[in-house]
Amino acid sequence: MRTAMLVALLSGTFGTCILHASEVKVRDVESLRRALGSAKAGTRILLEPGEYAGGLSARGLAGAPGKPIVIGAADRARPPVIRGGGSGIQLTDPAHVEIEHLVVAGASGNGINIDDGGDFETPAHHVVIRDVTVREVGSRGNQDGIKLSGLKEFAVERCTIEGWGKGGGSGIDMVGCHEGKIAGNTFRNPGGEQSSGVQAKGGSTDIRIAGNRFEEAGGRAVNIGGSTGLEYFRPPLASIKGERFEAAGIIVEGNTFIGGVAPVAFVGSDRCQVRFNTIYKPGRWALRILQETREEGFVPSRRGEFTDNLVVYEARKWGGAANVGGGTEPASFRFARNFWYAEDAPERSRPDLPSAEADGKAGQDPLLEDPPVKLTVRKGSPALKVGAHALPRSKE
Repeated sequence: MRTAMLVALLSGTFGTCILHASEVKVRDVESLRRALGSAKAGTRILLEPGEYAGGLSARGLAGAPGKPIVIGAADRARPPVIRGGGSGIQLTDPAHVEIEHLVVAGASGNGINIDDGGDFETPAHHVVIRDVTVREVGSRGNQDGIKLSGLKEFAVERCTIEGWGKGGGSGIDMVGCHEGKIAGNTFRNPGGEQSSGVQAKGGSTDIRIAGNRFEEAGGRAVNIGGSTGLEYFRPPLASIKGERFEAAGIIVEGNTFIGGVAPVAFVGSDRCQVRFNTIYKPGRWALRILQETREEGFVPSRRGEFTDNLVVYEARKWGGAANVGGGTEPASFRFARNFWYAEDAPERSRPDLPSAEADGKAGQDPLLEDPPVKLTVRKGSPALKVGAHALPRSKE
């Protein structure tokens, strides 16, 4: 008994909060808030199974290299649910923080919101969100599953995001984010034709969107660029001496797209690449080239690449391979080695593109295996070297 009491004193077992050195286990929202308020580098805040009221927020959570602050599940087999609130979880100006193995549901605004607190000189950085489910957040407005603003060196991995604002929201919305990775996630938002799956805008650069699955993920499953209020760009536009853009250096590769209006849109973007993706039955187009931000100094959407993709579509629904808007430079785009197949009219498979394609193939059955579940190709397929299944391992 005396030993048990000593352990309790040393470990801090009081009420609903259990502390073991840098590990804090919580069972209710009050102890969770206290743990967030006192967390230091290396602290692991572990939520016991159950429901916790959303609307959680923390400012300035600061881990350290090799010693992140972790917010996660005590039992990964029974992930805790953060339910409701304006935002389920909002972290302002975090550094070296990881969120993992949680469910965030029913927030009226964004599910998870990570931002730099409006101080563009000190971005939030080294944030990882992994193995999290975000579902049924927002209403019919511009609400996001995960909102990232002014974030640098980050990753969102193996998450499931389903049901977010259908009137313009995104599964993951990035504004002024840099050096990030969005990988291995699943996005579903049936009926959200005005929404997008992943969006990178507001001056975002050097982000890899790879190995994700988009199932009816909106009008633009991946929106490379977009339309951003000038005051929200990161870095601020006043500090940019050269040309301006909504997004640059974005790579979209190894993804699977099912349905939706268009899998990808280049919108006020520069030097972005879409390669080795499998696109299955998009509603109207394979890609769009658009310009929404037209203020002085902004580049036209230009110099994109669309290569090594497998595109299977229905000719009866097809609006064309590419939808091109005004104010863009479609001739600067490069197309190569894509595989085009109109499932209901193979003779109509050859695409009409804004610039000549090198080594493209059209009209051959790619021999898909178990569509739309697996969407790999069978042995002997003429499309073995294109699509998500063909992404070189060095790029995975």
